[in-house]
Amino acid sequence: MVTASNSRASSFGRIVLYAVLGLFCIYYLLPLYVMLVNSLKPLSEITAGGMMSLPRDWTFAPWLSAWSSAQVGVEATGLRPYFLNSIVMVVPAVALSTLVGALNGYVLTKWTFRGSTIVFGLLLFGCFIPFQMVLIPMARMLGLMGLAGSVAGLVFVHFVYGIGFSTLYFRNYYAAFPTELVRAAQIDGAGFFRIFLRILLPSSGPIAVVCIIWQFTNIWNDFLFGASFSDFSSQPMTVALNNLVQSSTGVKEYNVHFAGAIMAALPTLFVYIVAGRYFVRGLMAGSVKG
Repeated sequence: MVTASNSRASSFGRIVLYAVLGLFCIYYLLPLYVMLVNSLKPLSEITAGGMMSLPRDWTFAPWLSAWSSAQVGVEATGLRPYFLNSIVMVVPAVALSTLVGALNGYVLTKWTFRGSTIVFGLLLFGCFIPFQMVLIPMARMLGLMGLAGSVAGLVFVHFVYGIGFSTLYFRNYYAAFPTELVRAAQIDGAGFFRIFLRILLPSSGPIAVVCIIWQFTNIWNDFLFGASFSDFSSQPMTVALNNLVQSSTGVKEYNVHFAGAIMAALPTLFVYIVAGRYFVRGLMAGSVKG
């Protein structure tokens, strides 16, 4: 009897827990639902006060308008070229910062030198510098390098700002990696880069996924650097989306704005759907030594 009673209590508690979690999920996903259903409505349905209801007349016209023919800035170009700018900016910035972070983590754990702790501390300190503090010196550096107002300049900015985070991830991960394997490879004649490419890098999948997701999300969603260091032709998606919303005169085209916002969020959503399950796994991989 006691066992059956405990089983019923456990089942009831699980049902209550799942019900509460379901309510939280609904509350969390409600803004996405509002954006999605209103991006598929004519503007007349939204202005009539039916933002929560499903569309009566389904239409993809707001999506087409946001993508290719909406007023952005001074030209009718839509978000398409700025979406491509973001892709061209994010991919090399993520790849470079991840690779350099892996090299830094490798050096700071397996090829330690005098003052390596100080170097790591300075890199870690760079993670906590507010974006606003680096705007003026970074603008000066981009001007001297001839990269001001270009996508390459944005790649450089995000690459530099991301090195501290990627180094932190890989350093903690490699600290748990057996040093004896590195020493054995050295005895066998393997050099610095051969050990890195043949031993450490192939085993870095979990933490590389963490670094890629973190960097991709931060760089794609960044607005401050994009607004500060780009011109009209090199703006990323977030800046163009802001211009799309601000450029509307008279009646606000909420359906077009919702469609543009979803377009801007789709890449990060896709990354988390594909690789999100590895994110926590990768974070935990280097948390316990031995």
